[in-house]
Amino acid sequence: MNLDTVSCQSPTTAPAAGPFLRAAPEDLAYSLTLPAAPRSPGVARAVTRTVLPAHGLAEATDAVVQVVGELTACACRFSTTEVYVSLRYRDSALRVTVYDGHARHANAHLGAACDLYRRVSLRVLDRVVRACRGEWGIGGDRESGVGTRMWAVLPHAGASGYLSGDRTYE
Repeated sequence: MNLDTVSCQSPTTAPAAGPFLRAAPEDLAYSLTLPAAPRSPGVARAVTRTVLPAHGLAEATDAVVQVVGELTACACRFSTTEVYVSLRYRDSALRVTVYDGHARHANAHLGAACDLYRRVSLRVLDRVVRACRGEWGIGGDRESGVGTRMWAVLPHAGASGYLSGDRTYE
């Protein structure tokens, strides 16, 4: 191998890191696989608190951290192995998707009862999402056919004004 042909940036030519350099909101695309453990919702919230300001979305942090925490905590209650958390920014909205290892029920009555239990445990999530004028849901299988998907979409404008105090709940 000829070392003269290797092209790497030296520390003197690499861009300097600093608080003023941030990625665009559209570049927000993170995913985590976490153990289904009591500490995992805290890890997911900490990652969210870190990446949103890095993408110029600091004003949406309070709402999105609450949503990530609620969905991850619910997933950890239902899964025995791991949970998958995805955080994206598309079409002027923050999108949170969480998969857990709890298989969807073949029996329609059991499936409806399971979904009801999830929805009841996500009352805080429902209030946050409605305050942000967003939407959320439960359903859809993971690619492997095992697991349950929960998701929330928060419009950037709604999430940015989440704690402004002028909220009405429909």
